[in-house]
Amino acid sequence: ETLQRIVSTLVNKNDEIHNFIDMLNHTISNVQVNSSNAISELDEEFDGLYSVLHEMKGSMANTIQQEEARKIQALQDQLSQCSRALESSEELLELAVQSLDIKNPAKLLEAARQIKDSVTVASAFRISLKPKVSDSMAHMMVDFALEKRMLQAVKFLPVPKAPEIDVAACLVADNCITVSWRMPEEDSRIDHFVLEYRKTNFDGLPRLKGEQHWDLIDYIKATQYTLSGLKFDTKYMNLRVQACNKAVAGEYSDPVTLETKAFVFSLDSTSSHLNLKVEDTYVEWDPTGGKGQEKIKGKENKNSNAASPKRATNSPRASARGSRDRFAGESYTVLGDTAVESGQHYWEVRAQKDCKSYSVGVIYKNPGKFDQLGKTNSSWCIHVNNWLQTTFSAKHNNKAKTLDIPVPDRIGVYCDFDGGKLSFYNASSKALLHTFRTKFTQPLLPGFMIWCGGLTVSTGLQVPSAVNTLQKSENGLSGSTSSLNNVAS
Repeated sequence: ETLQRIVSTLVNKNDEIHNFIDMLNHTISNVQVNSSNAISELDEEFDGLYSVLHEMKGSMANTIQQEEARKIQALQDQLSQCSRALESSEELLELAVQSLDIKNPAKLLEAARQIKDSVTVASAFRISLKPKVSDSMAHMMVDFALEKRMLQAVKFLPVPKAPEIDVAACLVADNCITVSWRMPEEDSRIDHFVLEYRKTNFDGLPRLKGEQHWDLIDYIKATQYTLSGLKFDTKYMNLRVQACNKAVAGEYSDPVTLETKAFVFSLDSTSSHLNLKVEDTYVEWDPTGGKGQEKIKGKENKNSNAASPKRATNSPRASARGSRDRFAGESYTVLGDTAVESGQHYWEVRAQKDCKSYSVGVIYKNPGKFDQLGKTNSSWCIHVNNWLQTTFSAKHNNKAKTLDIPVPDRIGVYCDFDGGKLSFYNASSKALLHTFRTKFTQPLLPGFMIWCGGLTVSTGLQVPSAVNTLQKSENGLSGSTSSLNNVAS
């Protein structure tokens, strides 16, 4: 047995060496290929540099030629003017010589006067005898001494250093995460940054096992980025950043973990009324009462109280919830499968436009199967009735308060369990609809009643910053919000 273990160990070691040799050969091949690629890229860069220099040379030579042509044209124009003036002067001189041979004094005097007038207006006396342009071309000379030193200083691109994430400047709000970072030292060669993130249930450094893959955001030019539209269905998010220049990416920053608190639940199909069709976070009125589904599924689904495979009783939520009867009678209700026992939480509900009647609120655990939201002292809700005419009210303990405001498309529910507060908001504008104030003495379940239509629930949402602001201002105004107070049983 000992020998067999030794031989087995040796075989394993041989396999490891073979694998290592294969890896080394593969690495050598990669080095050769990557070196060839680097040389090709180097040739391309230098060819590009030569092309730029050649283009610059042509442009500058063309400028010199244009300057030469301008100067020559100016001098030739001046030369033509001088030639015409000289020709005119010579004609006058010849006329003057001929006049000297005149013997008649009167004619001599007349000829002299004509010569005088012609000389006075002669172009020879008005022309400049100084060249309009110089023959110097010194202003067209170049000095590449600085550029030569810059070219001689060209080196391979350095690998960028790892950025540093500024945790204090990072912000988690409104289902968005804003990440800020900085470089340990200024680097003008940085072209862009890459941000990677993934959801996790572990605080602290990322773990290798049981983690999701990294999602990537590429080509970020700034040192800040906002991840928006997130669903916080885990407790934390890992984040890391790397800097990239034109050729190479640097090391990733030390990863940071940001807490992403949110309340996540699904609808509990095992306890919903038979006239409701439930799928995860959507509930719809079903006038067939599940009979159509039973016909399709056959005899094996005769027991309407059987749990859905997705809601197996060995799941944490199912075991914590325990078994209970479905809602019945006119209590067309479905509950969330996760209880609120502490903290501040927020979720939203959207009703279909053809919805005739629905209620949104919370209820203590283990209600009676005929209980309706807002009609007991253990439930709180707002109710919308679109049958005949629209009514909008807040209900608790079978007491209703009419809300004289338009019904929003989406309703936000804010539950502060420890603070004893349940508020409803217009989810779009974050305007406050109504607030209940009480002391919650038992765990709460989200509750939904519906008749004719459908509701979609959005969970994994953070408490919006606008709601937080309203809650703080509301807390500062004593008694400013009317409520239907909890009546002790």
